[in-house]
Amino acid sequence: MDYYIDPHVHCRDGVLSYKETIDHVFQIADLQNVKIIFDMPNTVPPLVNKFTLEERLSLVPKERKEFYYVYLAVTSDINQIIKAIECYDEFSEVIGFKMYTTKDAGKLGVITKVDQRRVYETLSELGYKGVLAVHCEKEFLLRRELWDPTDPYTHTLARPKEAEIESVKDQIEIAKESKFKGILHICHVSCPETVEIVNNAKKSIKITCEVTPHHILWNNTLLKRDDGLIYKTNPPLRSYEDVEKLREYLRKGMIDFIATDHAPHALAEKIFYPYCSGFPSLYLYRYFVEKYLPSIGVRKNIIKDITYKKIKKTFKKLGK
Repeated sequence: MDYYIDPHVHCRDGVLSYKETIDHVFQIADLQNVKIIFDMPNTVPPLVNKFTLEERLSLVPKERKEFYYVYLAVTSDINQIIKAIECYDEFSEVIGFKMYTTKDAGKLGVITKVDQRRVYETLSELGYKGVLAVHCEKEFLLRRELWDPTDPYTHTLARPKEAEIESVKDQIEIAKESKFKGILHICHVSCPETVEIVNNAKKSIKITCEVTPHHILWNNTLLKRDDGLIYKTNPPLRSYEDVEKLREYLRKGMIDFIATDHAPHALAEKIFYPYCSGFPSLYLYRYFVEKYLPSIGVRKNIIKDITYKKIKKTFKKLGK
C-alpha cells in the first residue's frame, strides 16, 4: 500500500461550489496521500437517479475518473430503488447506496422503521449484494428543542448518543429480518456502544463501521469554547470517556475504516444561521494516520487495515 482511501467525503459542486468541489477535494487529497475518494449523494440536486448521476460524473476531472467513486441515495420509493440498482449495475463509479435516517437530509430522509424496512426488503428481493451505508440517528430520539446556538454544547444534548445506538440496533434488526444480502455499513460512529453492537452483529450479518478523525481527536468540551460552533458535527463530538473508549477499540481493530466525512461550509454558515454541521476533516488525514494514531498505540497493520485493506475488501468494485 502506498496510498490511502477515504470512503466518505462531501464534494459539493453545482450551486454549492462555494463550499467545495470535486477538483479541490482531490487537490487536498493529494497533500494527504489519499488517492481514492467516495463522494456522498446529499448534493443539490441529490444523487438519486441516472440523470443526476451522469451530471455528477461529468464534473469529475478526466485525470481523476478512475479514482472517483460515488454513492447513490436510496429513498423509501420502491421505483427509485429499482432504478438505483440499475445504475449500480451499469456504472462502475457507483460504489454503493446511502440511506439517511433523519430529517436533516430533507427528501432523502428515510425516517420510520416501516420505510427503512421497505428499503431493505426491496434490496433483498432484487438480489442487491453491495454496500448499504447508513447515517444512523433515530429521529424520534433527537431532542431538537434543546439546541441553542448561543450555547453550542447543547448540540450534544439535542443529538444524544442514544439516538445513534438505537438507530444502529434498528438497522441490524431490519437487515436480519429482511435477509439483506449485502453489507450494512454504519457511518461515522461516535460512541463505543455502537462499535460493540456492530462487532457483536458480525456473528450473524455482514456489517462494518467507520470512525472520523474528529470523533477520535476531540471531545465535546470543544463545544464549550468561544469558537465552539466550528466543532458542530452530526453526530456530535462525545464525552472524554467515550472518545477514550473509541481509541481503545481502534487499537483493538474493532473499527473497520477511517473516513473523514469531509464536510466544508462557509465560515459564516458555521458561526451564524443556519449553523451548519460538519468539519473539513480531509485536511487532518495524513497527520491523523501517520502521526496521531501511532502516538496512541495503533499498530501499523491496523492502520493499513483501516485506511486501505478493509476498504478494498468490503467494496468489491475497487478491484484487487
